[in-house]
Amino acid sequence: MEMDGITTPFGRRTMTLGMLASQAIAKKIAPEASVDKWKLYRSLCEARPKLGISDRSLSVLNALMSFYPKTDLNGSDGLVVFPSNAQLSLRTHGMAETTLRRHLAALVEAGLLSRRDSPNGKRYVRRDRHGMIGEAFGFSLAPLLARAREIETLAAEVTAERLLLQRLRERVTLVRRDITKLIGTALEDGLAGDWTQYEAEYRRQVDALPRVATTEILEPILDALETLRTEILKYLEQQIILQNTAGNAGHIERHKQNSQSESISDSEHRFERKREENLGVEPLLSHQTSMKEPTRTGEREASREGMQPTSQRAPLPGDSARLQPPKPFPLGLVLQACPEIVPFGPGGSISSWRDLMTAAVVVRSMLAVSPSAYEEACQALGPENAATVIACILERSGHIISAGGYLRDLTRKAERREFSLGPMLMALLRTGGVPAKQAG
Repeated sequence: MEMDGITTPFGRRTMTLGMLASQAIAKKIAPEASVDKWKLYRSLCEARPKLGISDRSLSVLNALMSFYPKTDLNGSDGLVVFPSNAQLSLRTHGMAETTLRRHLAALVEAGLLSRRDSPNGKRYVRRDRHGMIGEAFGFSLAPLLARAREIETLAAEVTAERLLLQRLRERVTLVRRDITKLIGTALEDGLAGDWTQYEAEYRRQVDALPRVATTEILEPILDALETLRTEILKYLEQQIILQNTAGNAGHIERHKQNSQSESISDSEHRFERKREENLGVEPLLSHQTSMKEPTRTGEREASREGMQPTSQRAPLPGDSARLQPPKPFPLGLVLQACPEIVPFGPGGSISSWRDLMTAAVVVRSMLAVSPSAYEEACQALGPENAATVIACILERSGHIISAGGYLRDLTRKAERREFSLGPMLMALLRTGGVPAKQAG
């Protein structure tokens, strides 16, 4: 087929410099040039973002390539295909003719096709007496063959960028998981440090992540998160070393007092005694009462040491600083009174105090309670009781205007020993329709 010369479009379509450049490039194809058309099409699909064409345009190009009889596009053959719009519509699953024309024009503008229009604008072929194609009018696939190496290079770049973006996303996910778990462990174990500042910095970096992130956006955020993780790890290591070197009997005793098993059993026994003493009266759990009425065991221990019990002697100047937070109530009682917090636990359930404290951190952010307010509550009430207060606030969130202000007010009362968590839990049990006798 004769391919010399430049062809201009039929009818009202104007000639553009892009069309002229595509035809000039196609004329420089070496006769021995050859490429598998379907491998080239897969590369086109990969390089589509860089070529600026849509997936619908690619489906039209796929239909045009299917009309070329050979598997390889060869520079020595005529690369013109001449299907009618009706045939193209069938191979594009019934695409409308106006849509076909629009996508064909987009492929020509992108330099992937060139038009070879006949004098009357129809697509047809002239054959010689031996049945060989002498001249064809339609769409030339020669620009595809001429740009095959460029298309493959663009496809490789897109693939590399996609893999890099995938790795960056994975690294961001791992670093985010590390930071959240490290901060949660530090808060749960009561390690000293400005963990709220670390949490605020982490939240600031995470909030900067868009829904559809690019490599340019992810790289600086990943660097900042990795730096934050390194700082947290160093600080945790220092805290662990300090605790190991400064460990003594006092530290071990405090650890026993805050353990989960003793907190639960002790609270349960005190609740049973209180309920037996108030038969016929509405039961209330109050740590204030238990603090004001020391047990006989405590009195005997104080007498053996030659001292009066704490409640019977004048408070010393440093007593207020040494007051321990009240022991937590049984976890089952808390979950019975505050079932709304259960779905916020890990995996949608809560089976331990650690799960409850993790859920409380999530609910705190949801209720717009500042990290400083929650940290102060943990110091005054203890981490378990602070998490219980958050669960109670969640239950009554529809009646509380400012959850953060309400928590700060309860914290101040707790510091003055004017706040007891028991009545709050029992009130929630009553409003939830649970009989008081089942609370123990």
